[in-house]
Amino acid sequence: MNKVLIIDDEEKLRNLLARLIKLEGFVVTEACNLKAAHKAIEREDPDVILCDVKLPDGNGVDFIKEVKAKHPHLEIILLTAYGNIHDGIQAMKNGAFDYLTKGDDNDKVIPLLNRAIDKVEMQKKIARLESQVGRKYNFESIIGSAKPLTDAIDMAKKVAPTDATVLLLGETGTGKEVFAQAIHNASTRAGKPFMALNCSSFSKELLESEIFGHTAGAFTGALKDKKGLIEEANKGTLFLDEIGEMPFELQSKLLRVLETSEFIKVGDTNTTKVDVRFIAATNRDLQQDVKESKFREDLFYRLNVFTISLPPLRERKKDIPELAQYFLKLFSAKTNTAVETMSKEFLEHLQQHEWMGNIRELKNIMERAVILASGSELTSENLPLDLQVTNFNSQKKSSSFDLADVEKSHIQKVLLYTKGNKTEAARLLNIGLTTLYRKMDEYKITK
Repeated sequence: MNKVLIIDDEEKLRNLLARLIKLEGFVVTEACNLKAAHKAIEREDPDVILCDVKLPDGNGVDFIKEVKAKHPHLEIILLTAYGNIHDGIQAMKNGAFDYLTKGDDNDKVIPLLNRAIDKVEMQKKIARLESQVGRKYNFESIIGSAKPLTDAIDMAKKVAPTDATVLLLGETGTGKEVFAQAIHNASTRAGKPFMALNCSSFSKELLESEIFGHTAGAFTGALKDKKGLIEEANKGTLFLDEIGEMPFELQSKLLRVLETSEFIKVGDTNTTKVDVRFIAATNRDLQQDVKESKFREDLFYRLNVFTISLPPLRERKKDIPELAQYFLKLFSAKTNTAVETMSKEFLEHLQQHEWMGNIRELKNIMERAVILASGSELTSENLPLDLQVTNFNSQKKSSSFDLADVEKSHIQKVLLYTKGNKTEAARLLNIGLTTLYRKMDEYKITK
């Protein structure tokens, strides 16, 4: 049962509200001042608080800000005096769910409480999900049992307790940052900062400032000193994603940090010493980049102390159902929908797809499918069209250039798009309806 705390020094009004709310099935606790309220919050852990503005030992508006800082998922409804709009507005700024006028809004109390409870329940659900998402950064929570993945996990577990630099190789979307955080969390640096940066997201000048920091006046707009991520990650781990995109000029500065544990901020003349473990990742062939003088050879060998290759999803298709189920639960909860299962055809389409975008692509597809779902089960209709026709594209490669095969596949694709509406399919194909029926009979298309 949901719990409500009423804070008001007017006993009659407090008792009236308590009786009203109890009749709706809520568990109600009462407090006559803020001191008693703090004790009740710690003891009862309420979901929603109804709080008066003026109390013997403080102000309800200030109390909201204080409580929300410690208990962000707790919702507070302020009880204001008649016409005191200023208190209500300030309360909303401080994080209140809403405000009521004392004595005049009794009929609004229960509907407002129910809305506040709905928000609390959603916040709790999201918090649980975020907690589960956080656990994915532990090796035990990485989803999948395909051998290429378990081999990568075994290697990561071995290197995690050391301070060795790790280079993660793999296509975009294979989970390189997940592995980096899992390595950090399994190391002696767990609990210390984990900082991550995508080297392809910044220009050379901005990237240099982001990594190494700068002093005030170092360049236009540098109004004050700024710590770079290397300094922020001191005693912890710095993860540099897409390291192959780092400008050649900055690679020498990074090499110096790896060799001496020292660096110089932009605009500074003094060195700063740090204790940082580096994990880098790339989807590029760095050895080829070295041959083409796009990447420093000495930096490559410094980064390539311990290399782990992460498999693409198409090489671990047995893991797709488990991954899909995980994302189904995640997004059905986040969107507050009752989608619980996937049809056999839905899963077949997933397993036949090539997943060039890997896990990231699967995650996006599942989020889209959950949003489009109209019932409790995901069906093939909830998939993008290119996945819906995967079955037809899985025909023998040897006949993929055969005109009849191409025509048959195209007709099937259009019929899927029109959900079997042959008149519409004929219009889109720019052929007569009788021609469509003749071709369906010729190719034994039964839809």
